[in-house]
Amino acid sequence: MRVAILDDYHDTLRTLDAFRKLAGHDVTIFNDHVQDVERLAARLADVEALVLIRERTQIRAPLLDRLPKLRLISQRSVYPHIDIDACTRLGIVVSSNLHSDTPSYAAAELTWGLVLAAMRAIPQQMNALAAGKWQIGVGHTVRGKTLGIHGYGRIGAVVAGYGKAFGCNVLVWAREASRERARADGYAVAESKEAFFAEADIVTLHMRLVAATRGIVTRDDLARMKATALLVNTSRAGLIAPGALVDALQSGRPGMAAVDVFETEPLTDVHDPLLALPNVVATPHIGYVTRDEYEMQFGDIFDQIVAYAAGTPINVVNPAVLDRARDAN
Repeated sequence: MRVAILDDYHDTLRTLDAFRKLAGHDVTIFNDHVQDVERLAARLADVEALVLIRERTQIRAPLLDRLPKLRLISQRSVYPHIDIDACTRLGIVVSSNLHSDTPSYAAAELTWGLVLAAMRAIPQQMNALAAGKWQIGVGHTVRGKTLGIHGYGRIGAVVAGYGKAFGCNVLVWAREASRERARADGYAVAESKEAFFAEADIVTLHMRLVAATRGIVTRDDLARMKATALLVNTSRAGLIAPGALVDALQSGRPGMAAVDVFETEPLTDVHDPLLALPNVVATPHIGYVTRDEYEMQFGDIFDQIVAYAAGTPINVVNPAVLDRARDAN
């Protein structure tokens, strides 16, 4: 099959052991980011299988309608960036392993790294030292602090374990089923969402972005946080009401934020208001960007291509398409 891989910024995928699974296929890798429909339609005109790296590129009907040879989109995790209905209408199979039972240690590790970096102002201290200044302030320890885990799933549960190891008092808020799992694991559960935000010294978000969770963290939630508290988001920016985090940080509640995700990605605007705030630690959506995580993720993604080529597609998220899937050209 003619396979295209989009948005491999650092030309990493061809260096993975998992890449060998595509031996025998005609693979083209693009290292830049393009969202323009005209340019994408031109570069993907002959492509039969499209590999996506998370949600870096939007794949909507105006583009799909111009790709008559496309038969498969293969990716991993959720797919808010793909027009599934258009794919089904056009006979394009979408395969995506949702890996709901697989902990993401890479994302959990970055979350904890951001907690420590923000609480101790590590980036700010580094920048000051490089500028010839010696110690610019006093940080905070995490031991004894209340670590609030909002969303107790495959990542939130791992972060809770890290917090326990560092001596934090772990407090969970989530759906009822997830709260029950947290209780079974020995963690405290907040009496209410309001109490959760008011009591936590650190709040870290760990939910999928779906219709029910979009904007789930409101301006009122943030206003309830302590002036010394930290808000961490390594999940999706859309979990927080638009504009609410910048306004809250400027108002002083919470006092700090550490974020790995943004409303617009890739974010290249150096004047973005979130990046301009001195009480923010920010990274460019690197929670899952480790070689180990890539081997696991793209092993799944390439397995989906191999299975499709063999006539046995797997992890199909639009099964209705199987009766109308496009034949090879």
